[in-house]
Amino acid sequence: MELTRLKGFQDLLGTQAQTLAYVEARARLLMERYGVSEIKIPMLERIELYQRSTGETSEIVSKQMYTFSDRDEAGTTLALRPEGTPGVVRAYIEAGMDRSDPEQRFFYAGPMFRRERPQKGRYRQFNQFGVEVFGRADPACDAELLVMIDDLRRDLGLEFQFELNSLGHAGCRPAFRAAVLEYGRRHWDELCRDCHERLERNPLRLLDCKIDVRLAEQAPRSLDYLCAECRAHFDTVLDLIGAAGVRFVVNPRIVRGLDYYMRTTFEITSTNLGAQNAVVAGGRYDGLVEVLGGAPVPGIGFAIGMERMALALEAARTPRAALPRIALIALGEAAVRKATQIARELRAMPLQVEMLSSERSLKAQLKRADRIGANYAVIVGPDELARSAAQLRDLGASSQREVSLDRLAAELSAARAQ
Repeated sequence: MELTRLKGFQDLLGTQAQTLAYVEARARLLMERYGVSEIKIPMLERIELYQRSTGETSEIVSKQMYTFSDRDEAGTTLALRPEGTPGVVRAYIEAGMDRSDPEQRFFYAGPMFRRERPQKGRYRQFNQFGVEVFGRADPACDAELLVMIDDLRRDLGLEFQFELNSLGHAGCRPAFRAAVLEYGRRHWDELCRDCHERLERNPLRLLDCKIDVRLAEQAPRSLDYLCAECRAHFDTVLDLIGAAGVRFVVNPRIVRGLDYYMRTTFEITSTNLGAQNAVVAGGRYDGLVEVLGGAPVPGIGFAIGMERMALALEAARTPRAALPRIALIALGEAAVRKATQIARELRAMPLQVEMLSSERSLKAQLKRADRIGANYAVIVGPDELARSAAQLRDLGASSQREVSLDRLAAELSAARAQ
């Protein structure tokens, strides 16, 4: 049997892995600037966590989760995490922070798993980078997260479209829900099978159905059912992000596919991708901590689809600073010893340095240097060692000159600055 990767899973090699790592590195730097702490959560949770939070009628819980029975705990069904928010909320409650110190800011990064139809930018194992803020119900917190995302967009040199909506809170949302339910019943014969199954339990699912798009466009709008308090909250969010220079549009069809969202919801798309263009999504979930057994603490968060963000970066061909790459070629045992020292000094500058195999000929090592895309080759042999020097070859210009070892770092530093 030929061993190949599973459907919907992928291997990330070379530049693909590097681009993903670059996006995460930029996001981590942003978290430091915003004072957000990291949290690491398990990849396995009890299925009830997602049933109670994400919602039994959601696509994720009803169709997409990878589950299995735990042999160590009879009767327990485990699930590979399909998203990060429920696990972060569980950890927050379990640590007692909801009562001892409710205001917390966390970020997480790592793989998620969903059994869905694979396509470009959508995989069964994918990576998310998410932020969750607890203990803040004010619109300034909503605005700060949206500005944070816009800062990441600027750092990466990308163009995004910010689409925002408000779903209202527990006071005004029932009227909106009832209007959508009545609308769905009137158009029962036009609904798809999935909408038939979930209309009575969660009619808002009709609005994010990918099949009944035309019906969703004509459905009631949540903005028309907001109470004065929710309207003021949403207007303040829009005013604050506008003042901060974030460009946005209001899209009353943004409801998100998860049960726990309320008030501010948003979806952020890239102009450089096709149909699967959503790169960031999130919103407010003020009732979720309490639903999962904690205190009535408000919360808000977002998740970045890292693969899609990486695809957007590649599609935009956004130039980013890369360290010059050096191929270090040593000819002979004594040269290998010296080259090991040189490599460490150059990496500390920092430069990318790859020591090539001294068991190959000079010609073979130069071919390897070209293959790995090195900018320069530093060649050290017996003659160079005797003169405390190295040959510095500019592989782009096909030129070579001798440089003393004392001057090598300075010469490469000058070349790097050009």
